[in-house]
Amino acid sequence: MSTYVIALGLSLLGGLGGLLVASGVLLFNDSARARLVPWLVSYAVGALLGVSTLAILPSALEQLPATRVLGTLLLGILLFFFLEKLVLWRHCHTHDCEVHDGAVLPVLVGDAFHNFVDGAVVAAAVLTSVPLGISTALAVAAHEIPQEVGDFAILLHAGYSRRKALMLNVLSAGASGLGAIAACISFDYLPRMLPYFLALAAASFLYVAMADLIPGLHRGRTDASSLRQILLIGAGIASMLVLE
Repeated sequence: MSTYVIALGLSLLGGLGGLLVASGVLLFNDSARARLVPWLVSYAVGALLGVSTLAILPSALEQLPATRVLGTLLLGILLFFFLEKLVLWRHCHTHDCEVHDGAVLPVLVGDAFHNFVDGAVVAAAVLTSVPLGISTALAVAAHEIPQEVGDFAILLHAGYSRRKALMLNVLSAGASGLGAIAACISFDYLPRMLPYFLALAAASFLYVAMADLIPGLHRGRTDASSLRQILLIGAGIASMLVLE
């Protein structure tokens, strides 16, 4: 099977897989969903931290000097900070998101942009090695689940039916396929840029984990929930190690 086909398939799996699980989460009542989402976020934090530090960055360091990889990583973190200011890069897990404030268009545009980048990230990982692509796709799916739950909640709160909200989210998730295609074409002509993009991919995962997801886990903290969060973060990291 062509590497490009695998890249496209795993990119779509990362986006649509997270969406599929998120639509299942919406079948639970509000109380159960409020308990379940932080668990999903905790696992996603571990998956993102694990794949970025234990898989993606080491792959980039095999191809470039450490100063170039770490410099690109730093620039990437600053870039995603800027994108967050433009409301293109933000994770919300409930309808009362203080950033999107219930506005539908920024949610859809931001989610499509995010999925496009995620698709390119997965494709870049596959072009480096298929096992890296699989672990990256799993990490993408893991952090897309709570994100898509939040997007669904915003759309439903804005008056959209469940069917229309699902269709809009499917279209948004489809942008991951476009990102994969763009990445495959770009790296076919500019293969030397691949390790730089891997460093940017690690920056995006680290930024999402530490700037968007982890702060939300500190709200309403209890000893029991903290222990559960630590265990699920550890499970996320361990799953990335198993796939390596």
